[in-house]
Amino acid sequence: MTTDQGSQHAQTSDESSSIYDLGYRRYEGARLGRRQAVLALYRESLRAAFGLGRSTSAKIGPAILILFALVPALIQLAIAALVPVGEIELTSHHDYYGGVKFILALYVGIVAPDIVGRDQRNRSLTLYFTRAITRYDYALAKLAAMTTAVLVITLLPQLLLFIGNALAVDDFGGHAAENWDLIFPIFGTALFGSWLLASIGTFIGAQTSQRAFATVGILVAFLLPLTVALVVVQEIDGGWTDLFVFISPLDLVDGVTYWMFRVDTQPMDSIVAMTDYALSWYAVAGAAFGLVCTGLLLRRYRKVQA
Repeated sequence: MTTDQGSQHAQTSDESSSIYDLGYRRYEGARLGRRQAVLALYRESLRAAFGLGRSTSAKIGPAILILFALVPALIQLAIAALVPVGEIELTSHHDYYGGVKFILALYVGIVAPDIVGRDQRNRSLTLYFTRAITRYDYALAKLAAMTTAVLVITLLPQLLLFIGNALAVDDFGGHAAENWDLIFPIFGTALFGSWLLASIGTFIGAQTSQRAFATVGILVAFLLPLTVALVVVQEIDGGWTDLFVFISPLDLVDGVTYWMFRVDTQPMDSIVAMTDYALSWYAVAGAAFGLVCTGLLLRRYRKVQA
């Protein structure tokens, strides 16, 4: 709606009353439709993930966690620039997630409740659901935004690590050509891990409008299964106990990473190395985990009261 500049003002017989003709008229511009509405929701949600357009305090938490996740790759890049002789590899691609898994969990725990919970806190879901988008559009746009946000921590460090390792040798182009087969695992593990963690975070975050409760719930969902799986697999002797490794999303990401990078020998302290399952089973379990959480997220928004 717009206000006509030629709006009229009429006085009634009662000197204390006024009638205003505001001149409202219908919107006559282009209507972009459902696709553009979903894209707009996705962009706005992604901006919220990094605190853009909000106060400085909303930007600090995500920025610090992203910086911490980038530190090993930045160190590798700095060493490569200062000592460009021979190959110096402080950390490998397939071990990177093991070093930043807790940062990933904390990042999802902080960001996801804000992406999916703020509209519930502001009671603005009705405005979304009465527009062109459907409830499923809304849920999938939020999930896509959260997945993209997690990609900053999963993909960017891997790309910096690849560049740093290439700079650490005399022939940058030769190193890149010899290791081109790492590109698919780098992107594959980043996309898979980001979607899996984001699906869990958005599902739990969508259950409540209280940010603190959602953050605690997400962290418990990541850290409690990780601890239980490690204790059970290490301390209880029995073939069936190895199945507990599949209840931990963070361990599933590790297993999928080793599978995509075709790593035959895992670190001895890795729970994946303590079990005898084929690495492809981690991909199957991770996909099932993510699909279940995505389905539950859609179900939540199908029934949530706007």
